[in-house]
Amino acid sequence: MNTEITQAQIDAYQTHGFVVMDEFLTPEELETWRDAVDQAVRARKDRKLVVEGSVDDERWKDDGSFYDYIFVQRLNLWKDNPAVKELILDPRIGRMATELARTDGMRVWHDQALIKQPWANATAWHHDNPKWSFYSPDAISIWIALDDATSHNGCLYFLAGSHKQTTYVNVRIAENMSDLFREYPDFVDMESVAAPMKAGSCSFHNGLLAHGAGANMTSGWRRAMTCAFMPYGSTFNGIQNVLPDKLFASYVIGDELNDDHQNPVVYHRDQALITV
Repeated sequence: MNTEITQAQIDAYQTHGFVVMDEFLTPEELETWRDAVDQAVRARKDRKLVVEGSVDDERWKDDGSFYDYIFVQRLNLWKDNPAVKELILDPRIGRMATELARTDGMRVWHDQALIKQPWANATAWHHDNPKWSFYSPDAISIWIALDDATSHNGCLYFLAGSHKQTTYVNVRIAENMSDLFREYPDFVDMESVAAPMKAGSCSFHNGLLAHGAGANMTSGWRRAMTCAFMPYGSTFNGIQNVLPDKLFASYVIGDELNDDHQNPVVYHRDQALITV
């Protein structure tokens, strides 16, 4: 695994809100990630998320909606698949996120497999952090290509620098590609940056960066594995998102999100604080 971060990459990330890293995984590591994610996704069946304390939570089941035809989405696979847990909670990845974001450390917010099935819909322009239970200009996600991601099968697109202009208003991912531009009309005139990646490459992007993905115009699958990281010390904003009901009810706005079972510290500059 190529986990070295250069100052040029840090500067590019801080300026543009994203950075692409070629050949992140070795061919052998790529096969390990593919096998682990494939097995974890199959085990989930029709459930996007397994909610602790709830046997049959309808909120997180596939329902055949437009959203389900954007991608097959499975969240927090690390919590119920030991192989995925070992991969996602790798302190080396946490260190990369920490260095790029220039923070003290990172907790896992949630992982998610994002798999565009053949002929999948496009992913509308959106930004991630407004959906989560914390707000931070330093939230960051890794996106790992498990298959070649191309302009034909749904690679990512970014609006470079948009993370410096967006707010925490949540614009949901809907059928219209440009709904985000109703909130940010100046973005209409921005040029998007395509980010095709070979399998085994990755990108990091800021939680406030506007991004989307094209439709899958092929008969093949486009698999990606992602993980969102929460800066150490982040506080609760009142949104439930993926928090289990009992934990959600225990927080009040302003509480530090420091439950190590739900959000383990994957890396901290003070090694004594790492919980995994």
